[in-house]
Amino acid sequence: MLYALYGEDAADSLEKRLAVRAEHLARLQTLHDQGRLLLAGPLPAIDAADPGPAGFAGSLIVAEFPSQAEAERWLQADPYVAAGVFRSHWVRPFKQVFPK
Repeated sequence: MLYALYGEDAADSLEKRLAVRAEHLARLQTLHDQGRLLLAGPLPAIDAADPGPAGFAGSLIVAEFPSQAEAERWLQADPYVAAGVFRSHWVRPFKQVFPK
């Protein structure tokens, strides 16, 4: 089943985010290589593709996991969580309607 994994960035977390970004992307690459990643990306804090020093408001991942518990464990082990990039994070089941 698909799950939406969301993290809301803590204030002034850009430096922490950048410090562990390569590790975070490597984990996403593994999901992609396994054919389990539907989409992933950051939410810019301002209306710009490159928000510069404004940083990001959070991150969204939609991926396939065997269960919500597995998705929650995966997110809990993410470098962004460990580094304190997120002030809060959650996992919810996701039902894809479009595109089919």
